[in-house]
Amino acid sequence: WVLHRVSELSVKIEDNTKNFNLHDIYTDIHNFCTIDLSAFYFDIRKDVLYCDAQNNATRRAARTVLDILLERLTTWLAPVLFFTMEDVWLERHPGEDSSVHLMDFPHTPADWRDEPLAGKWEDIRRVRRVVTGAIEIQRRDKVIGASLEAAPVVHVRDEDVLKALKSVPFEDVCITSDLSLTNDPIPDEAFRMPEVAGVGVVFEKADGEKCLRCWKILPDVGHHEHAGTCGRCNEALR
Repeated sequence: WVLHRVSELSVKIEDNTKNFNLHDIYTDIHNFCTIDLSAFYFDIRKDVLYCDAQNNATRRAARTVLDILLERLTTWLAPVLFFTMEDVWLERHPGEDSSVHLMDFPHTPADWRDEPLAGKWEDIRRVRRVVTGAIEIQRRDKVIGASLEAAPVVHVRDEDVLKALKSVPFEDVCITSDLSLTNDPIPDEAFRMPEVAGVGVVFEKADGEKCLRCWKILPDVGHHEHAGTCGRCNEALR
């Protein structure tokens, strides 16, 4: 999904660069970094980066995406923030002959563009807003202090959307310790959002103890070789 967004942004930035619309470049990149990366992708993926084992495939994939983002953002912003991007580039690519201003914009592979995948993630993010809205009420009311204390039940009436949610680790997407997905009728007490039809969330607390490493609350914490860890963290520490 991030690579798809990069491919969309790449076209806009190259066009705006040719037309010297530097303000539009800055605005597009700022929105991408704020909305897509900081508030969504980074917020979710930091768990994998911090807690998964070093050679875990998901963690390695996330690091590859981060490397791609660094290359793109530094070259895209070089015409606008020329000194800052030079400093960033030299931290990653040191050397007397190295300079971001000697680089072309990276080529975007055609297969990064994936409209069906983008549509799938649009549905996932829409349902995620309902889950985070339900959790925020519990945080406001001091029922929980963090989203990892939650294990909500998410009712989704649309079968295609439910299938999309089940194809990803949706509890990680919502930053909860556990999460249940169901097509059962939405209970009256469920949290809803008018703009997201057919979705309701019933709040439940996560069952188990808090892992001292990843902070997830899971039933298996305390039953492994390393005290106070869950199964994933225990394996990562071996």
